[in-house]
Amino acid sequence: MAAVAGVTGPATAGAPGPAADGPVRVLIVDDDPLVRAGLSMILGGVPDLLVVGEAADGSEVPAAVDAYAPDVVLMDIRMPRLDGLAATEALRSLPRPPEVLVLTTFDADDQVLRALRAGASGFLLKDTPPAEIVRAVLRVAAGEATLSPTVTRRLIDHVTGPGTAAGPDPRRERALRLLAGLSEREREVAVALGQGRTNAEIAAELHMSVATVKAYVSRLLTRLDLNNRVQVALLVHDAGLV
Repeated sequence: MAAVAGVTGPATAGAPGPAADGPVRVLIVDDDPLVRAGLSMILGGVPDLLVVGEAADGSEVPAAVDAYAPDVVLMDIRMPRLDGLAATEALRSLPRPPEVLVLTTFDADDQVLRALRAGASGFLLKDTPPAEIVRAVLRVAAGEATLSPTVTRRLIDHVTGPGTAAGPDPRRERALRLLAGLSEREREVAVALGQGRTNAEIAAELHMSVATVKAYVSRLLTRLDLNNRVQVALLVHDAGLV
């Protein structure tokens, strides 16, 4: 495999990827080599995870994804040439994009919203304990959203806060229009996602199996043309249903 400029990976990075039941392949993107080394050490010691490569800037992400075929990209926000938010937006436009877990020292509302609306499946602060980072990567790889508690509270407050101007709200109108096309059961699952419920919690609350909940979530993503359950939750918040 040809070398990728500015992108590094372990000696096995060019080998064929693991089987479908193999470890979760992770690409680490951060402009700080010490942070990359620390994350590689944390994740590299977990049997279910395999760090397949690293990149130092968002501009290097497309080549790195093409070279290493990660399942999850652990993405910094602030980088010198192309930030992680723009890199996430570019990644999620691919036909079969990897999941993106944003990791940053900042939790500004606009950054959270932009990352999640772009299709990131999670958002963690860099002071998150190592064990929580590992769990977050595994959850994102399994299709579950993950946000630090602080970020979740700020996000909900920001999205559901009072408007600053009277008149029509295009985002709310769009959300209501999309959700109006759902069945009653689909709307119930969507609202539960907006409330931050896990699949197991939704199953118990709506008296269905976890497998059925997963099927409904997949159907919602297809019908609403969204990338992940976080975006469904944001749509529900935009519509004012939670």
